[in-house]
Amino acid sequence: MPRELLLQVTPETAANEVLLKDYLSKQIKVSPNEIQHITILKRSIDARQKAIKINLKVVIFLKGEPFQETKIEFPKYKDVSKAQEVIVVGAGPAGLFAALQLIELGLKPIVLERGKDVRGRRRDLKAINREHIVNEDSNYCFGEGGAGTYSDGKLYTRSKKRGDVTRILELLVAFGASEDILVEAHPHIGTNKLPKIIEDIRNKIREFGGQVLFETRVSDILVRNNEVEGIVTQNGDKIHANKLILATGHSARDIFELLDKKKILIEAKPFALGVRAEHAQELIDSIQYSCDFRGEHLPPAPYSIVKQVNGRGMYSFCMCPGGVIAPCATSPGEVVTNGWSPSKRDQSTANSGIVVELKLEDFKPFAKFGALAGMEFQKSIEQKAWHLAGRTQKVPAQRMIDFTQSKVSADIPKTSYVPGTTSVELGQVFPGFLTQIMRQGFQEFGKSMRGYLTNEAILHAPESRTSSPVRIPRDPLTLEHLQIKGLYPCGEGAGYAGGIISAAIDGEKCALMIAEALK
Repeated sequence: MPRELLLQVTPETAANEVLLKDYLSKQIKVSPNEIQHITILKRSIDARQKAIKINLKVVIFLKGEPFQETKIEFPKYKDVSKAQEVIVVGAGPAGLFAALQLIELGLKPIVLERGKDVRGRRRDLKAINREHIVNEDSNYCFGEGGAGTYSDGKLYTRSKKRGDVTRILELLVAFGASEDILVEAHPHIGTNKLPKIIEDIRNKIREFGGQVLFETRVSDILVRNNEVEGIVTQNGDKIHANKLILATGHSARDIFELLDKKKILIEAKPFALGVRAEHAQELIDSIQYSCDFRGEHLPPAPYSIVKQVNGRGMYSFCMCPGGVIAPCATSPGEVVTNGWSPSKRDQSTANSGIVVELKLEDFKPFAKFGALAGMEFQKSIEQKAWHLAGRTQKVPAQRMIDFTQSKVSADIPKTSYVPGTTSVELGQVFPGFLTQIMRQGFQEFGKSMRGYLTNEAILHAPESRTSSPVRIPRDPLTLEHLQIKGLYPCGEGAGYAGGIISAAIDGEKCALMIAEALK
């Protein structure tokens, strides 16, 4: 009978199959030669003590015990080329996984993506980095794969109760992701590997009769008697269907404005906003691992930190070990930061969003915008940062201790943010209450992570697209919009997800509810 064990081993033992087999043979009192196979089910790092350990959950198969390599296979997709059509707006994780689920259920998805395909986006990313040119339809936020494709591909989620996380991870493995994502406590694909996976998902949708249309921006939603009839594209073309999944992401401001203009119910939603902090990865390693050199068997260290400051949560967000900071504006006249890591996380810098939770009351100066008040608050900060940094894609930046002391930095060293930085006192970028919380918060961070508060760390402003500033309300059981029949608000942009996995789960759930409604 195969044996399942929980154990703690050194990083070297965890990384070496021979050493691990020797260790396990002593634990279960058999010869190493008697061990046929070791399956690792879960792996995480315990860095709480100076001697770092790797937590493993393993299954041991001895010789003579039945063992067979399991191959993850695709679901049984159906040819849906002649099936009932469902419009899916947005080709991020919510839209793509909704489309796959629709095919599995025998429905034909028509996926409309305002941006370019995953390969075509690269030229526009280069333009924003090198030439400071923002393409409003093709950038780090818009295009095939959504915002996560070129900003890291983190798969960690706390949304275990929302749906089947394992199913999503296994589908990603079937499409080419490493099986390590099924094992690691904080799985991650990497920006360099995601494009091929996204491309294969699109090809699978098309193979079974679904459609995927690029550079097709929705300019209107056709509604009659409070029921969806289809959409109109920016070219004036009409596509008709009475079921529509709206999975446009957290930055599709034109969609929020369209819904508001058409008096389709939306509401302001709190989100978080702050800066993106960059340290040397060696420093973060030394803090987290309590060592001068992490060695070859430990990955670049991440960190996660939360503090309560003046009744507000201030916390790290989308931390990127061995990563870089990217320009994520979606319109000219604004600057936005985000971060990403390649699969090996082998860059010399570490960065993280450091953000403060906002409340609806913070949007009162923008009350005239109604449900769009939070979006306008967000936009005002991004535009102010653009003006202060020189009206290019350079961002305002400040050394961390200088920020806590309200002191303009005499110089800003070169950071991983390619468009460049301008030395600005960041208190000019943010409202006073937000600045005060962050100044105090960074000092609190420094008490918890000795060495974190340093003038060698550079703050880039703003980190403002943490989640949608708008929620599109829906029935909690049917997932249909409260007012418009056939409209299914979905994913991060609608306010129901916060990352690749939770967005993919929400996409599947919306597809399932549509199939249920069509029975």
